[in-house]
Amino acid sequence: MSMKENAAVSQLLALLEARYALRVLWALRDGHAQTFRLLQDSVGGITPNTLNTRIKELREAGIVNHGPDGYSLTLSGQDLLKRLSDLQAFAGKWQGGPAKKAAAAAAAAAATTTTANAVPLPK
Repeated sequence: MSMKENAAVSQLLALLEARYALRVLWALRDGHAQTFRLLQDSVGGITPNTLNTRIKELREAGIVNHGPDGYSLTLSGQDLLKRLSDLQAFAGKWQGGPAKKAAAAAAAAAATTTTANAVPLPK
């Protein structure tokens, strides 16, 4: 990959890594425009200030636009989500495999640590 391509990927990842950015995009994936309030409810747990910031960044990047009916994905945003849609299939497979094993191992380690650090109660 060239330096220019690396820079483009780094820029895109920085945009998508911002808190709630992917959740905003995911909430708009069905193609229906959403008002600010509906989008906030769809994302869940996002403050109005954070949502405003994410929308501004995604609009500046040409991924989200605002029309008379609310916020929606641009053609570029639709293309991005189309490319990310494989994540859903991957996540389903991953959750049933390594992720499940990792979660079980973490739970077992936490239980062992808790038991090992337990202080006996006086009788």
